[in-house]
Amino acid sequence: MATHQAVQIQSAGGSLDLTDVDTTSPGRGEVRLDVAACGICGTDRAFVHGEFPEMSWPLTPGHEIAGTIAEVGAGVDDFSVGDGVAVGWFGGNCNHCIPCRKGIFIHCENLKVPSWQYPGGYAESVTVPANALARIPSELSFAEAAPMGCAGVTTYNALRQTKAVAGDRVAVLGVGGLGHLGVQFSRAMGFETVAINRGTDKADDARQLGAHHYIDSAKDDVAEALRALGGVAVVLATAGNSAAMAATVGGLLPRGELVAIGVTPDPLPISPLQLINPGVSITGHPSGTAREVEETMHFAVLSGVRAWIEERPLAEAADAYAAMEQGRPRYRIVLTM
Repeated sequence: MATHQAVQIQSAGGSLDLTDVDTTSPGRGEVRLDVAACGICGTDRAFVHGEFPEMSWPLTPGHEIAGTIAEVGAGVDDFSVGDGVAVGWFGGNCNHCIPCRKGIFIHCENLKVPSWQYPGGYAESVTVPANALARIPSELSFAEAAPMGCAGVTTYNALRQTKAVAGDRVAVLGVGGLGHLGVQFSRAMGFETVAINRGTDKADDARQLGAHHYIDSAKDDVAEALRALGGVAVVLATAGNSAAMAATVGGLLPRGELVAIGVTPDPLPISPLQLINPGVSITGHPSGTAREVEETMHFAVLSGVRAWIEERPLAEAADAYAAMEQGRPRYRIVLTM
């Protein structure tokens, strides 16, 4: 047994402390990674504050992990020591429950999420199920790959599962950690892309990211502004704000889709009447499987889509997390080991 450094939180709402922890060899169906990079995601807030059920403490956050396989457990035949891999929100599935038997692994009843069911990636080393692994293309650095395991796959997968086709108009609500990738993927998929954000401080960034249009939701009636552009086939709602999501519905074309990926427990203030006459739909979209993370990274290589990141060393994890909570990084912080 060896030791490595990891960030631990002793109880809900506690401090993020760098400490030495024991490293055990992987069991059957597992691998141990030397972590090279781990993204800080907005969802980490919920872990730090103990907002998920059946959490255990101490907790090591982090579910946007990229690194190199250091040890391979028994029964793992398709990965080898030295392989560069990513592990995202999808941290392994059971292969036994009914959703798994139906092939919808992201809805596994026993889905494992790094930092929830096992220690996460704010660490020098992690042990993970082999079925959570996504191979990293050689064209991506570890720091570039890490955010693709959650922010990247969530936005890319959500967009490609809509009915929109190249040339359709698509709006991305929120230009932040998720939204700045959503804008890039929308443009790369051939959609006429509308960015929606509160205020104008991200207007120039949105255009640099690929938006054809920008709507300031603090100044404009969003639905009216979308209709003035001709309406949109899809709204990808990355901002975790129910009122802001609802404000876009009137801008959807007939049979348009509002796809919610921004997390909030607040109810959506939308009436059935708003849905029935135009036949619009509202869909919640989860992250993506290990294979879908691989496909996201492949498309990022082909298209040039990259997260805008600020790299910080693991020793600065507490400060980096605080910066994310305060909204100081404009897009994504990645811890590097």
